[in-house]
Amino acid sequence: MSPTSTAESYQRLRELVLSGIWGPDEPLREESVAQLLGTSRTPVRDALRRLESDGLVRITPRRGARVVSHSAAEVDAIFDLRALLEGHAARRAAETGGCGDLAELERLANAMEEELAANGPTAEVTRLNLAFHRHIHDGSGNPLLTHLLESVIATSLVHSAFASYDAQERERSVRHHRELIEAIRARDGGWAGSVMAGHIRAAHHVIRRTREEGPTP
Repeated sequence: MSPTSTAESYQRLRELVLSGIWGPDEPLREESVAQLLGTSRTPVRDALRRLESDGLVRITPRRGARVVSHSAAEVDAIFDLRALLEGHAARRAAETGGCGDLAELERLANAMEEELAANGPTAEVTRLNLAFHRHIHDGSGNPLLTHLLESVIATSLVHSAFASYDAQERERSVRHHRELIEAIRARDGGWAGSVMAGHIRAAHHVIRRTREEGPTP
């Protein structure tokens, strides 16, 4: 088993978990996951251990690995924290100009919209969305904030996939991304922070709706 195969299995499995292909508390059976990834069980086992360290998977005796599950109150608290921290990151990115000429943010927004139009909500959409947010976090110029948000966002995404969004909610999310780019371009920290906080609050609304009514068909 090569280090590359282990790292690739971890990255691919992480993206799948974050895409919502498995729901909270759903089992991750090594044999099934290995077949899905086209690899052996050994790199899958190592990947699951790393995902447990990331807080995305829980491994218990006799039950094996399962996607982490949180109570409704815990999920609400996670999204409150995201709105606070990501709003601050967006404000700082705008005020400092830390995102550069914004070409990368525009590329990611374009790619995400194209993927949604062509294939609907996929693991690639989740990857592009994470990259978009991460670019803004990095633009804040605060490595500690970026590190904290990486963990908080991963935890919240287990409970939030684009598959849960209806068409109107997806369109709103896309508009938020475009407005974030404009706010950061204008170097308006208040505007950027407000849009980002609203973006996260809107995602939280989808989580609550899905929790109360079930996923949108």
